[in-house]
Amino acid sequence: MKLVTRGRLIVATALVAGAGAGATLPAALAGSEPIAVRDALAQTSKVQGAPQRTLVLSRVVVEPGAELALHRHLGTQVARVEAGVLTYTVRSGSVAVREGQSDEASKPVRAIRAGQTARIAAGEWIVEQPSDIHEAANRGTKPVVIYIATVLRKGAPPATPVSPAAPR
Repeated sequence: MKLVTRGRLIVATALVAGAGAGATLPAALAGSEPIAVRDALAQTSKVQGAPQRTLVLSRVVVEPGAELALHRHLGTQVARVEAGVLTYTVRSGSVAVREGQSDEASKPVRAIRAGQTARIAAGEWIVEQPSDIHEAANRGTKPVVIYIATVLRKGAPPATPVSPAAPR
């Protein structure tokens, strides 16, 4: 599944609009504004120990200047920046930034709390919970590449837009 977003539109908004597998927004919507593209690389609905859940592995490429609007995830998500630097703002909740290969071998880098913005560099990763409301942008000159693993209820979108007026 491939998604393309424009300006302040979120990758997930496009997914909700074209929820079917393989949905792509028309190239005409991309215009000349920077975009973010989300590709679902693999998924399964047979998640042992988590009935009625789907596990999805995705790659998101955020072009320089692209912004991901305020959103949340309805399940737990692990996101690792593979290339570039992501500017990440938490509006509600708190996210720990880590580096290293896994939870056991990783080390904490910093926490991003509600109202804070920080940069997440290549090799750093975070775990987002459904209570974490956030937005992100690529303020650099090179694409940001993010690998994401998400556990969601079957049929739920990978991200859910949140109104800036009601970030809870």
